[in-house]
Amino acid sequence: MENALYERFREIVESSNQDVVQENANVDGLSPMGMMLLFASASTKAYTVDHLLSDEVKTAYSNGYIHIHDLDFYASGTTTCTQLPLSKILKGGFNTGHGHMREPNSIMSAMALTSIIFQSNQNNQHGGQSIPAFDYDLAPYVQKSFNQNKRMLTDFLPSTEDETIEEKAWKLTERDVFQACEAFVHNSNSMHSRGGGQVPFISVNLGTDTSMEGRMVTRNLLLATQKGLGAGETPIFPIIVFKVKNGVNFNEGDPNYDLYRLSLETTSRRLFPNYVFIDAPFNLAYYDGSPESEIATMGCRTRTISNVNGKETPVGRGNLSFTTINLPLLAIEARDINSFFEQLGYYTDLAVRQLYERFLYQSQKTASHFKFLYGQGAWWNGETLNPHDKLGEILKQGTLSVGFVGLAEALSALTGMHHGESLDSRNLGIDIVRFMREKMDRATTEYGMNYSLLATPAESFAGKALRLTRSRHGIIKGVTDREYFTNSFHVPVYYPIKAVDKIKIEAPYHELTNAGHITYIELDGDTNKNIDALDSILRAMQKYGIGYGSINHPVDGCMVCGHQGIIDNECPSCGNKDESKIERIRRITGYLVGSLNRWNSSKRAEEKERRTHI
Repeated sequence: MENALYERFREIVESSNQDVVQENANVDGLSPMGMMLLFASASTKAYTVDHLLSDEVKTAYSNGYIHIHDLDFYASGTTTCTQLPLSKILKGGFNTGHGHMREPNSIMSAMALTSIIFQSNQNNQHGGQSIPAFDYDLAPYVQKSFNQNKRMLTDFLPSTEDETIEEKAWKLTERDVFQACEAFVHNSNSMHSRGGGQVPFISVNLGTDTSMEGRMVTRNLLLATQKGLGAGETPIFPIIVFKVKNGVNFNEGDPNYDLYRLSLETTSRRLFPNYVFIDAPFNLAYYDGSPESEIATMGCRTRTISNVNGKETPVGRGNLSFTTINLPLLAIEARDINSFFEQLGYYTDLAVRQLYERFLYQSQKTASHFKFLYGQGAWWNGETLNPHDKLGEILKQGTLSVGFVGLAEALSALTGMHHGESLDSRNLGIDIVRFMREKMDRATTEYGMNYSLLATPAESFAGKALRLTRSRHGIIKGVTDREYFTNSFHVPVYYPIKAVDKIKIEAPYHELTNAGHITYIELDGDTNKNIDALDSILRAMQKYGIGYGSINHPVDGCMVCGHQGIIDNECPSCGNKDESKIERIRRITGYLVGSLNRWNSSKRAEEKERRTHI
């Protein structure tokens, strides 16, 4: 282990290989803190594999059949992500560990404190964070700003009629909300966490609060996102998730239909929002009309709502850990489909046990290890714990997820065709994923834990799994002949297919993957010129049962003159041909990076091969 670790250190110091120094697109691996994180990651992974994994799990991990995500955070005992109860944390104020923050009295201060909450909690977890009801949670602080503006105008214009005072007060409040949202967007892309190595992974869900105050929050966050950063750059964070609901915002006459249309305009310019569909049957089953029953998601697709140990809501809950199975490797080594299912059953059961072992390890930690996450009630009822209380019972509110990568390549290995090419492969793909989901449901009953199946967002593992599999079995056409395995259940990005056909093929997997999923549609050109085309895609998604969807398209910007729009070889406004001064925003999975050169080689290869869906 020591020799392997020092060899890894040498690679970090000497390598300019993107796959070594740029494993995470949100971390600059060449920066001092980024390199420090790489050293720490290599060290803790080595320790965890050698000392914390059971022998059977260690063998499966070392041989590439399973991938334990965020292994470098295993020893710390932390969890993956949380859907923050923002209104609860803001109410009465909170403590960051360096002092108490009073409850805000305006939308400006509420938004500023929201940024601090994200930053504080990011250092307690290794994954992303989300606010499930951003518009509802911040609406009371819009009202506070309105009250302040009204009092001020009343004092300065005592003879003015009340209606005029109210109208002027709302105009001032609208300005305040936009400035607050603009500051929040800038903070989200500039504040540092984890020793300065990266900005926090932030998602916000909104779009269903029909009050004047809630609508104002949604409208102005969308407008601030459209405006972009200081030089007009597309913001990476927050990832905005627009919650679609019939009767609320999806059809003409709905009270928030104008906000839905504004969201289309925003995503056409900035790639956000993504869209989560409350009326999908597997989401609607939890909906009772209250904000806390609305489905919400992390930008990278994490979904948490079912609960065998308490209230079924995303609020204040999250994922504890997840582990992914390398489907193509199992398929290549299978003698036939029956033996494939035997091995899939074995490794799925093993992943279930491994996740439970990790949960038992996490359970030995105390609330004092995660002062903000539990001490300030970011996690459900965490504030009820004493500092030295162990976490076992409260962690049962979270989820344990088994994921998968490369369904398309596994099908090609088993049948000669992936699910975009063959109806038989399509049916087999559903059988494979249903088989895994049934395993999760049985584990939920057996362990009394919230086991769920994840369509893994394999940003780095898609390449790692491919390289490991190819090193063992060589190049196999349609299976290992590219630089990556296809993400989760997706139809391969290089396969020509119409948007509606891709939606139809991928939709059944959304119901099965109850830990999270997403379907992308790839477009070309300036989508801002055809908002109705985006609308038609989203309506197809809702019709066929997509739970969470997004639309990809090129977003380019010239860093010389500020031009925003499609840039081929040179800027159409100023003629700039320097590629280093052209910002090309593309989506990895559920979040963005500012430049293609910050992606690892596998993701760059995948992006290069993407075909548009028309």
